[in-house]
Amino acid sequence: MLTSNSNGWPDLSRLDLRPTTDALHLWCQIVGKVRLMMTPWVNQSWHVPLYVSASGLSTGLIPAGSRSFEIEFDLLNDVLTIRDTEGQGRRVTLEPQSVATFYANTMRALSDLGLEVQLDPMPCELPEAVPFHGDEIVRAYHGDTARTYWRALVQAQRVFQLFRTRFVGKCSPIHLFWGSFDLAVTRFSGRTAPRHPGGVPHLPDAVAREAYNQEVSSAGFWPGGGTVKTPCFYSYAYPTPIGFGDTSVQPAEAYFDANLGEFLLPYEAIRNSSDADDLLLSFLQSTYEAAANLARWDRNFLEGPTGPIGRPPVGA
Repeated sequence: MLTSNSNGWPDLSRLDLRPTTDALHLWCQIVGKVRLMMTPWVNQSWHVPLYVSASGLSTGLIPAGSRSFEIEFDLLNDVLTIRDTEGQGRRVTLEPQSVATFYANTMRALSDLGLEVQLDPMPCELPEAVPFHGDEIVRAYHGDTARTYWRALVQAQRVFQLFRTRFVGKCSPIHLFWGSFDLAVTRFSGRTAPRHPGGVPHLPDAVAREAYNQEVSSAGFWPGGGTVKTPCFYSYAYPTPIGFGDTSVQPAEAYFDANLGEFLLPYEAIRNSSDADDLLLSFLQSTYEAAANLARWDRNFLEGPTGPIGRPPVGA
């Protein structure tokens, strides 16, 4: 793992990050779609994401009749593991390979366990998508790069947990959406939102509209994409309040990307900080306050103190 200080945040700047994260993004779409097709629908698509685990990224338990199973990207050992509640399991090696090869190997492993699932083979939210079975380009995968990026997710998850405790209204889990490959946490005002216009590449409009049928402030972390070339934290609101992008937020390194309609904070600002947790929390809090204040959320009702560890809050 590449580090340059003792704050626990790994150095991503010297890595050729995107080839490996792009491969993981597509492989996660395959695994995520398995969960999608076998799990009851939960509001805002909360039944489909992956979760940061002690060795990588996991689906959590997926029901399959009288048994359940779990799929995990074990990034410590460069292997995809499939385990069921009857003690059976299969493994798929994570190595340079095409999406088509990974797809075939994963579906074969599931079939060997008697887990038959039919997927829509078209990746979601990618404008130039190729069906999984037809994507024959060999994708780069570097285990050390995957592990280093995962360790950044572990740190982000930890700080997001602190931020999550400050909201007592409806709030999402901390989860990784495989469509856009971002680790996200989303707060809800409790009010409905205008109908989402849809139009997300290879994503049914009904899914986008159900995901954004309530007013939200959402924050997260992703490896970058499009015009954003480096890993960044982000924060946006839906619907976007008038004046949101003109609001002054913290820290000084944060900026508003008018093309995305989001505030961004480069990962390097966090890694190089002498107090990385406080810097990231200032970004999460100030961008949330920008959205909540402009949209007149009932903050007194929706917010609480940072959750203490091992005991309930004072006065609870």
